[in-house]
Amino acid sequence: MVTPEEIKTWIEEKLESAVVEVEGDGQHFYATVSSPDFAGKSMVVQHQMVYAALGDKMKADIHALSMKTVVPGE
Repeated sequence: MVTPEEIKTWIEEKLESAVVEVEGDGQHFYATVSSPDFAGKSMVVQHQMVYAALGDKMKADIHALSMKTVVPGE
Protein backbone atom coordinates (compact mmCIF):
# COMPACT_ATOMS: atom_id res chain seq x y z
CA MET A 1 0.00 0.00 0.00
CA VAL A 2 1.28 3.46 -0.93
CA THR A 3 1.88 5.93 1.90
CA PRO A 4 1.56 9.73 1.86
CA GLU A 5 5.30 9.91 2.56
CA GLU A 6 6.07 7.92 -0.60
CA ILE A 7 3.96 10.24 -2.74
CA LYS A 8 5.65 13.25 -1.15
CA THR A 9 9.08 11.80 -1.96
CA TRP A 10 8.14 10.92 -5.54
CA ILE A 11 6.94 14.47 -6.24
CA GLU A 12 9.94 16.09 -4.56
CA GLU A 13 12.36 13.92 -6.54
CA LYS A 14 11.04 15.31 -9.84
CA LEU A 15 10.02 18.82 -8.77
CA GLU A 16 13.13 19.61 -6.77
CA SER A 17 12.07 23.11 -5.74
CA ALA A 18 8.67 21.96 -4.48
CA VAL A 19 7.41 21.93 -0.92
CA VAL A 20 4.94 19.06 -0.64
CA GLU A 21 2.42 17.96 1.97
CA VAL A 22 0.39 14.79 1.44
CA GLU A 23 -2.40 13.28 3.52
CA GLY A 24 -4.26 10.08 2.83
CA ASP A 25 -5.56 6.71 3.90
CA GLY A 26 -3.67 4.47 1.48
CA GLN A 27 -6.24 4.78 -1.31
CA HIS A 28 -7.32 8.42 -1.42
CA PHE A 29 -4.75 11.19 -1.11
CA TYR A 30 -4.71 14.99 -0.95
CA ALA A 31 -1.54 16.88 -1.82
CA THR A 32 -0.59 20.52 -1.48
CA VAL A 33 2.34 21.34 -3.74
CA SER A 34 4.07 24.72 -3.66
CA SER A 35 6.75 25.48 -6.24
CA PRO A 36 8.26 28.56 -7.84
CA ASP A 37 8.31 26.47 -11.05
CA PHE A 38 4.52 26.99 -11.22
CA ALA A 39 4.88 30.77 -11.70
CA GLY A 40 3.15 31.99 -14.84
CA LYS A 41 1.54 28.60 -15.53
CA SER A 42 -2.16 27.81 -15.43
CA MET A 43 -3.54 25.53 -12.75
CA VAL A 44 -4.04 22.83 -15.38
CA VAL A 45 -0.37 22.96 -16.37
CA GLN A 46 0.68 22.97 -12.70
CA HIS A 47 -1.37 19.82 -12.08
CA GLN A 48 0.07 18.23 -15.22
CA MET A 49 3.55 18.88 -13.85
CA VAL A 50 2.69 17.02 -10.65
CA TYR A 51 1.10 14.14 -12.56
CA ALA A 52 4.20 13.96 -14.79
CA ALA A 53 6.37 13.77 -11.66
CA LEU A 54 4.36 10.76 -10.51
CA GLY A 55 4.40 9.13 -13.96
CA ASP A 56 3.08 5.57 -14.12
CA LYS A 57 2.53 5.52 -10.35
CA MET A 58 -0.75 7.33 -11.06
CA LYS A 59 -1.91 4.34 -13.11
CA ALA A 60 -0.66 1.52 -10.91
CA ASP A 61 -0.04 2.64 -7.33
CA ILE A 62 -2.23 5.65 -6.57
CA HIS A 63 -5.98 5.13 -6.64
CA ALA A 64 -7.08 8.76 -6.22
CA LEU A 65 -5.17 12.01 -5.79
CA SER A 66 -6.64 15.46 -5.27
CA MET A 67 -4.28 18.38 -5.15
CA LYS A 68 -3.85 22.06 -4.62
CA THR A 69 -0.93 23.75 -6.37
CA VAL A 70 0.40 27.14 -5.36
CA VAL A 71 3.21 29.54 -6.22
CA PRO A 72 5.09 30.61 -3.06
CA GLY A 73 4.11 34.11 -2.02
CA GLU A 74 0.82 34.14 -3.91
